[in-house]
Amino acid sequence: MPTLAVAAAIFRSSPKLRSFSSLSKIMDNVTPPKPGFRAASSFVYDKAFVNGEWVAASSGKTFEVLNPANGKLIGSVPDMDATDTENAIKVAYKAFQSWKETTAKERSALLRRWGELMVENKEELSKLLTTEMGKPLAESAGELGYGAGFLELFAEEAKRVEGDIIQTPIKTRRLLVLKQPIGVSGMITPWNFPSAMITRKAGAAIAAGCTVVLKPAEDTPYSALALCELAKEAGIPPGVLNVVTCSRDNASQVGRALCESPLVTKMSFTGSTVVGKLLLQQCASTVKKVSLELGGNAPFIVFQSADVDAAVQGAMGAKFRCSGQTCVCANRIYVHESIYDEFVQKLAATVEKDLKVGDGIAPGTTQGPLINKKAVEKIEAHVQDAVTKGAKVVCGGKSKGGNFFEPTVLSEVTGDMRCSKEEIFGPIAGILRFKTEEEVVGLANATSSGLAGYFYSRDLGQIWRVAERLESGLVGVNEGVISVPDAPFGGWKESGLGREGGRYGIDEYLEMKYVCMGGLN
Repeated sequence: MPTLAVAAAIFRSSPKLRSFSSLSKIMDNVTPPKPGFRAASSFVYDKAFVNGEWVAASSGKTFEVLNPANGKLIGSVPDMDATDTENAIKVAYKAFQSWKETTAKERSALLRRWGELMVENKEELSKLLTTEMGKPLAESAGELGYGAGFLELFAEEAKRVEGDIIQTPIKTRRLLVLKQPIGVSGMITPWNFPSAMITRKAGAAIAAGCTVVLKPAEDTPYSALALCELAKEAGIPPGVLNVVTCSRDNASQVGRALCESPLVTKMSFTGSTVVGKLLLQQCASTVKKVSLELGGNAPFIVFQSADVDAAVQGAMGAKFRCSGQTCVCANRIYVHESIYDEFVQKLAATVEKDLKVGDGIAPGTTQGPLINKKAVEKIEAHVQDAVTKGAKVVCGGKSKGGNFFEPTVLSEVTGDMRCSKEEIFGPIAGILRFKTEEEVVGLANATSSGLAGYFYSRDLGQIWRVAERLESGLVGVNEGVISVPDAPFGGWKESGLGREGGRYGIDEYLEMKYVCMGGLN
């Protein structure tokens, strides 16, 4: 994950936004950038964003958004429904007719400016993200840099979309392959990375020439709306980016409207496997192109040859960032029996020394709250189940009140415990023993999930064997935090379809067209 300093340096060296005559008509209503910086509170918008305007729900209803650290009210946003969503889709479809005709260079400049504005306002956006999601400020700043990195990446990839000319078997014909934007793209994004998941999806779509209708998670709408304001300031035209907010009660009808609308030709979702399967079924009615980034059950393997201290540090990053609330978090930590006790002792000591639970805004906090009380109850149940079945609590293991839970290390964990079989999504490091490479690779692959996997080894032959045998879309070898904008992100098996990020991410928003030109005598 790039630091904000690196991201800022990249953007400072980038050319500034220029005006393009071909965009003049569709940009008549664009608000010019506002000078200077703003407080985080100035990014708290109480309306949804459709057609470049701040709009209420047609019903007039709103829902409340709470700070998970203290339960205090942040504000209220529109509780939109299927009718509002269908209206946003129509707006996006109309805008697509103009947006698809813009050049890659024009789209690139607008995306680059959008990313620059994210970097310029990183401190205020970080405070807002921490307030509504809970992660520590340092992690929020890291996410903002990560998210801006996607816009910088796709600003470049927009100019690299290329077709092909195929050698013809018939002299009077020429065979061409064109790549064109797929159309209106529906998106549903999660609460754990409320900024970066938007730029990873919407950045690719807009770069390809598509328009977007996006539903952010009901827990974190403000980060999404703040990005809308910056997109508007960057010059992205009305109707290209639209954000529909809704409560959990209306989420199913909004999702169905996106999936079943014939005007939406692409659907992208990041979230649980259960919901992803449902959306996939709904998209079948119109045979949409679908991207799904779903749940994980990531193995983290420490082989006998590993540098134990390095593996401990890798496990800290892979397990405890975002308080364990990421789909690529280490879920099952397998340690070779010869170094098991040493690893457990060092990991527990590092957890107790380096991790501090508290409000993400407070200085020194490394572990913010879980997203809500239901998440805490789930983690409590996982610990209780493990202890009942013979696991030992080495450190942590208890709720600290509200939505806070102690970072926890469990030893003597076995495969029949819930924390080994289910995605944890919380700060529990359950550690299992293994004897052989063949055994542990089999255990690592014995799941319906296949998103991420990690292992530590200094045996070069073993590194190649295991990296190739792990059944997951992402593999970290002697690294615990591996996500960067430049690399493809996605899973195998029930962890999803398609890839986001990297040069492959823009392909998800392109259609391929074969053109046969005949009569060339």
